[in-house]
Amino acid sequence: MTTTDPLAPFQWLNLSESDGGGRLGVIFSVAFFRGLDPAEVLRRFSRGEDSGQESDFAGLDDKAYEFVEETDGGDGGGHVGVFQAGEWCVAIEPFGWTVTLHEVVTELSRGCEVVAVTRHDYAAEHSFEYAIDGAIVTGYRLRHPYERHGSDPDRLNGLMRELGMGLDTPEGDDAWDAVWEDNYATAVPRGFALAAEITGVPFTQDMLGCPMLVGPILQS
Repeated sequence: MTTTDPLAPFQWLNLSESDGGGRLGVIFSVAFFRGLDPAEVLRRFSRGEDSGQESDFAGLDDKAYEFVEETDGGDGGGHVGVFQAGEWCVAIEPFGWTVTLHEVVTELSRGCEVVAVTRHDYAAEHSFEYAIDGAIVTGYRLRHPYERHGSDPDRLNGLMRELGMGLDTPEGDDAWDAVWEDNYATAVPRGFALAAEITGVPFTQDMLGCPMLVGPILQS
């Protein structure tokens, strides 16, 4: 009997830095918006200042890299690229983690629905946030699915279990070691697989070839 690995489509997002890190590297965020068009998503990231310019992923990556060079990387990539994918918009934030900050995702989600995933190898704080209309419904650090927060932290439990996530707090040193070992290498693919289950939009590598609107991220 042939089985399909639900994490396989997302392993390209999990390459280590020693293996090249993949096209998005080891620090990036991807968010999915339902209820907004790409221009409105850009306006929210830019606090109403910019509706974006047409570009491609290479143009987005160049702008983010230049921003990192100018700011020494402490403020992320400073830019986001957005394109439509069915009922959802996909927003790519190279070198950045803005969209999973609690104070940011709550503002971005006002009047809409947002699912966001961050990979950040240096901070070791890969993150997942699901927010609706200004409130975080469920969030967790990708390597700690047993520590969930939000107004309804158990809403996604069924999907999370289907993806092999352990949702019970480990008890005893051996259990902690086993859970860490299990989550360490699979956290990022599981986070993106969960996002795909919610949105119906798997974030595949060929999406980097989509035309997009690119604009700045302005923070207070």
